[in-house]
Amino acid sequence: MRRREFITGLCGAAAAWPATWPATWPLCAHAETNGRRPKIGYLWHAGSPDEENPYYTAVTEGFAKLGYIDGQTITLIHRFPNENPERFGSMAQELVGLNPDVLMGGSVSSFYLRAATKTIPIVFMFVPDPVGMGLVEGLSHPGANVTGLSNFGHDIAGKRLQLLKEIVPDLSRVAMLINSNQQTAKMYLDVTRMAADELGLSLQAFDARSRDELREAFDAMVRAGMQALIPAQGGTSFQWRTLIPQLAIEAHLPLCAYSRETFVPGALLSYGPDQIEMCHRGAALAGKIVSGANPGDVPVEQPTKFEFFLNLKVARTLGLRVSTASLLRADHVVE
Repeated sequence: MRRREFITGLCGAAAAWPATWPATWPLCAHAETNGRRPKIGYLWHAGSPDEENPYYTAVTEGFAKLGYIDGQTITLIHRFPNENPERFGSMAQELVGLNPDVLMGGSVSSFYLRAATKTIPIVFMFVPDPVGMGLVEGLSHPGANVTGLSNFGHDIAGKRLQLLKEIVPDLSRVAMLINSNQQTAKMYLDVTRMAADELGLSLQAFDARSRDELREAFDAMVRAGMQALIPAQGGTSFQWRTLIPQLAIEAHLPLCAYSRETFVPGALLSYGPDQIEMCHRGAALAGKIVSGANPGDVPVEQPTKFEFFLNLKVARTLGLRVSTASLLRADHVVE
């Protein structure tokens, strides 16, 4: 599959997320692997469970829905590298050394897990292009020891830009906040730039590899005359989800977030799949593998339901008028 074909088709229904939990799967509460309690190792991104919430809680809830209760019928092992590249690598090796039945990780951590083992099954979440980035051979048949869920593509990037264009008058210059230390940064930038070109918009990247570099990045956006902002998904943009909206309002930049969780702290709008459901589905895939499925034969899942959130309070603060059409399309509006 060529890269562009994957990007443009990512949001299709080739492997859609089910609306309900699979009724045909056996409840796994009493499943055992080689006579012992199954172990799942999760390599997170941030520095603690609190910083990873609500996703940390959503993953444990997902296992509970299948009858897997941490400390009773399953052992969940968590590691928190705090977005430190060296700790990602060392903690991935540490988890592999514990010989878990399944490893799990987000968009950045999955690549460290993949580098650490070619045999232990891996379930990834929040990965933008698992084919183009080399995690899997294909969506319907991932191959090797990896499968998971993808949550980004050309259609999603285009929709976010289109929503900004409808709300921000004469929009032509859009900033994208990236962290160049993260493997996924170039992918998000390439896909969003492709969508921007098709909409007649200019997209410029601004790099912040640490919290200390954030304000400098926003100052650079203002100097460059940017009119709106989209952050690359996940990683540090999630860890900084409270600070980024504050800086965006100070810089008078309409902010388009990528999930409910990154919208709530003060973004103008958000468009994307339900990431809490993605955490539930990630747990379900891990449970399926613990029950005997080969990860290479488990299709990569893609979203079919998307959420559009809109904050009128932020719009008024920025002096923007929101059309009736945009209000009617929104799934949730903050007055």
